[in-house]
Amino acid sequence: MKSSLLPLEHAALTQRDFELIRQFLYEEAGIFLSDIKKSLVASRLCRRLKETGYENYGDYFEFVKNHSEHSEYHHFIDALTTNETFFFREIEHFEFVKNLIKTHPQKKSWQAWSAACSSGEEAYSLAMLLADHLGIDGQWQVQGSDISQRVLAKAEMAHYPLERNDGIGFERLQKYCLKGIGKQSGTFLIDETLKAKVTFFAMNLTQSCESVGMCDLIFIRNVMIYFDTVSKQRVINHVLKQLKVGGYLFISHTESLMHVKHGLKQIKPSIYQRI
Repeated sequence: MKSSLLPLEHAALTQRDFELIRQFLYEEAGIFLSDIKKSLVASRLCRRLKETGYENYGDYFEFVKNHSEHSEYHHFIDALTTNETFFFREIEHFEFVKNLIKTHPQKKSWQAWSAACSSGEEAYSLAMLLADHLGIDGQWQVQGSDISQRVLAKAEMAHYPLERNDGIGFERLQKYCLKGIGKQSGTFLIDETLKAKVTFFAMNLTQSCESVGMCDLIFIRNVMIYFDTVSKQRVINHVLKQLKVGGYLFISHTESLMHVKHGLKQIKPSIYQRI
């Protein structure tokens, strides 16, 4: 890494550097950044310049581009792809899954995949729901994947600020969570028994997803908005190979599969089934 020769405030993201960064991110992760995201990119990467000592975005990007094995490559990807989430987000989807389990009592085994799990709230929400209705020792498993190593580390820690527990509900908090004490005051942790039913791993959805295995439920929410139609089609092609016949795909209420070939039956505006 280089030491800074100029005050950081003198560094500016040029249009040329923005174009190069945008193209690189698209090639690496399939994520398209519109022109209006230039200031966001500058803000996110400014922190990385400060950490690494580079005096301008161009030199920093050249290092990242030519050192994909370096940890800074992952910091770069993290800075431009992380997405805020929370427990039981878009509760209608979880209500749908609950009713699905109730109306299929003969089905004992359920495999769920949170395909863009961020820091784990969605995956643990699914785990709580499945544990509620199938028992903590039931034949179910939740997998969570994300392209960001940083948020995956948070997911695996399963340690959250107390104010993030909105949506979980008192009963589930008592059943599946532990309140932090002492130095961990003001936080809560997911109980180890529930945590053991959830696995996390890094995955780029624009590439093969075969390692996930076949799933009954796939949540791929609040990530499609980052893809253009070409990348969206590529992601859907990979993800759907892991969806069982009769299985369900969930996208966010703010997203759409318009202009994407998928062959699924639309059950509700954001819920699809493989027939």
